[in-house]
Amino acid sequence: MNKTPAKKVLNCAVLTVSDSRSSDTDTSGDYLRERLALAGHNCVASAIVANDIYKLRHQFSQWIADPHIHVIISNGGTGFARTKSTISAVRPLLDIEIPGFGELFRSLSYADIGSSSLQSDAVAGVANQHHIFCLPGSSGACKLAWEKILEAQLDSRHKPCNFAENCA
Repeated sequence: MNKTPAKKVLNCAVLTVSDSRSSDTDTSGDYLRERLALAGHNCVASAIVANDIYKLRHQFSQWIADPHIHVIISNGGTGFARTKSTISAVRPLLDIEIPGFGELFRSLSYADIGSSSLQSDAVAGVANQHHIFCLPGSSGACKLAWEKILEAQLDSRHKPCNFAENCA
């Protein structure tokens, strides 16, 4: 008798990049934490960090060095603006970039927001065996990324392949 393997529970961290959001107004971070919990994962760390390359790099580095964290999902700081810092902060920390993630996200986003999807610099990669996903800050973008990409890819039972099976 073939038994379906148990779903792997991942320890996740959620980083909201914002100069204006607080714990009371962090709707995107709240959404991601809620979805992770509903999917059976643990949100073991969460933070709101100003859109500053060095503060962001510091937070990402702390979580990348933590052996108990498997996945980091950030939201915010990826748009086409002079103040965006997320991608500049995280890209040098990546061991491997997953170019298909940003391409797929922008393709899916195009159906919702048309050519404005070009202004998203969503990116994903792996650093020290931690999977990192950098999403735009809007709740709609976080919902799109979760429902169309992350929910399945963070489920170790998703076939033919998924990111969860490669998490340490």
